[in-house]
Amino acid sequence: MGARNNPRQQMPRETASTGPALSGEHAEARSIAALRRQAEGCERCDLYKNATQLVFGEGPTDARVVLVGEQPGDREDLAGHPFVGPAGRVLDECLHEAGVDRSSCYLTNAVKHFKFEQRGKRRLHSRPNAGEIQRCAWWLGAELEQLRPDLVVALGATAVMTLLGRSVAVTKNRGDLIDTPAGYPVLVTIHPSYLLRIRDGSDAAAQRARFVEDLTKVAAFEAEHEGRRHGRL
Repeated sequence: MGARNNPRQQMPRETASTGPALSGEHAEARSIAALRRQAEGCERCDLYKNATQLVFGEGPTDARVVLVGEQPGDREDLAGHPFVGPAGRVLDECLHEAGVDRSSCYLTNAVKHFKFEQRGKRRLHSRPNAGEIQRCAWWLGAELEQLRPDLVVALGATAVMTLLGRSVAVTKNRGDLIDTPAGYPVLVTIHPSYLLRIRDGSDAAAQRARFVEDLTKVAAFEAEHEGRRHGRL
């Protein structure tokens, strides 16, 4: 495998201080299904009061790659499934271009309820605050404990802070694989919703191409680990 496609050669592997999902207490359950049932009645912060429903993570329970976003959006809140709105479609397209099969990944969010501001009939996304992130890390930490993935992808600033704390930022660490005490690295990149907010066409195309390049590191990482597993047989 050439240096261009090998994440170990392309970027440094540093261990970061961990965020609340990896350092704090979290829920306990025998399975992801049991954890989901626990979470459905969550009132750990006030976001449940206005959201339609909790949106838990979805994907194979033996997924080797977990993608973590910020929170469900309007479409996700109504459907009850993560990444089914416009940003989810962008993610699907970019994963496909990068050679990553979405159906083999587990997708979830740092915060499980939709936080929004009502503007007439529209519900506009509002970023979760530190307290809401801290409270909901109770569930994300438990998901990761159950899944024990090979790689976690942090999509955007909220996911990065939840997983790696404030010492890591998308602006300075984008594209980096950062090792954690949990035993798996975290790949830092943007949230696909960022691409939908870019007005300039050429800038949007460049940022999209860079996002795909970030995601190719997932495919390279998967290939490397698959080769290691076969090598041990």
